Amino acid sequence: MSRLTDLIAQAKAKDPSLGQELEREFKVLSARRSFGLNFERHRPESVELPGRPVRKGDKVRVLPPRGETKKGNQRLWKVRSLSGKGAERQAVVELIGAEEPDTQEVPAADLVVVAEFRDYIYPGLVSTGKVERGGDKPFHTVINGENFHALEALTFTHRGKIDAIYIDPPYNTGAKDWKYNNDYVEAEDLYRHSKWLAFMERRLNVAKELLNPSNSALIVTIDEKEYLRLGLLLERTFPEADIQMVSQ
Repeated sequence: MSRLTDLIAQAKAKDPSLGQELEREFKVLSARRSFGLNFERHRPESVELPGRPVRKGDKVRVLPPRGETKKGNQRLWKVRSLSGKGAERQAVVELIGAEEPDTQEVPAADLVVVAEFRDYIYPGLVSTGKVERGGDKPFHTVINGENFHALEALTFTHRGKIDAIYIDPPYNTGAKDWKYNNDYVEAEDLYRHSKWLAFMERRLNVAKELLNPSNSALIVTIDEKEYLRLGLLLERTFPEADIQMVSQ
């Protein structure tokens, strides 16, 4: 149904009165939902793979100019051909999902490979260094990566063995002054809460597989924007757990 909201937005841009009528009827239909926690299980997520070499057929984004801190163009392109070597390597890319063909030639160094959630990813862990100061004491491991893929990788070695998980997800407030992207869904998106719940459900389901089923704890930091919806999602995902909210 999120596709319908995108089409309605396009209709409003071309014919505002028609777009408003369509949006009004759509809101009436979308309000007819059954009781309880209901949301569309969207899969809008994508993750950038900066270490992955660009190849023909890859989905890519064009990076912003070096030195700039802005988010950059989030449109997805498909690599049609590559030419040259090293720093001179060039790529011909075509915009994905465009109504009319849109192609560009850009330096391959200005592209980053992107994988959408439905694409297969086979993550691997590579050691980048270690600090040894504890002697025989237990050691800690820091995994730097997209959290869903890191959690999935841990299911091969730690399924049912984790005693505690602490997560600090995006609050879905639209704020842009955080280190991580808290502007998860556009403010005018009718499915902003639905998409956020789908984002959270995927990670909570993996966390459930990792947690010790007999004695473990999951701690989630959240604010007033989504805490009620998250509470319902936690109750459904962990029906036998004791859930306690702590505020300050």
